[in-house]
Amino acid sequence: MLIRVARPDEAGLLSELAVRSKAHWGYDEDFLAGCRGELTLRPGDVERRRTAVAERQGRVVGFVTVEGEPPDGELGMLFVDPPAIGSGVGRLLFEHALSTARDLGFRRLTLEADPNAEPFYRAMGATRIGSVASGVVAGRTLPLMAVEVRPRPAST
Repeated sequence: MLIRVARPDEAGLLSELAVRSKAHWGYDEDFLAGCRGELTLRPGDVERRRTAVAERQGRVVGFVTVEGEPPDGELGMLFVDPPAIGSGVGRLLFEHALSTARDLGFRRLTLEADPNAEPFYRAMGATRIGSVASGVVAGRTLPLMAVEVRPRPAST
């Protein structure tokens, strides 16, 4: 598995992967259509949002973004292609995001989790710190989570 910096020309591919990943949870077409705007990356977003992809045998199977400026940032997007869910891709992308955040001087990342993904983020060490209103469905809330970015241990 290769984790690498995403290219601007992959924005469309990543946007479609995000929609497929969201659909994995059984959401209907109307809901997914409402999510499309939030799940769309434009070429200029790819670099600005510090997007990295997981690639297996030359195929992109997931991506993650690390957004904002230190000390506190956001894990803005983390999506895995449905056939790769459960294979460790999400864990690798999450760990890559933490490493990137650490290298950039972040102390904490927050994220708005899909309710179905909250157990994954808890397993990765994130804690729920509240909830936020969904931008898609009135009255729906999303878990607001945070993960501390710990400094690398000093080498001896």
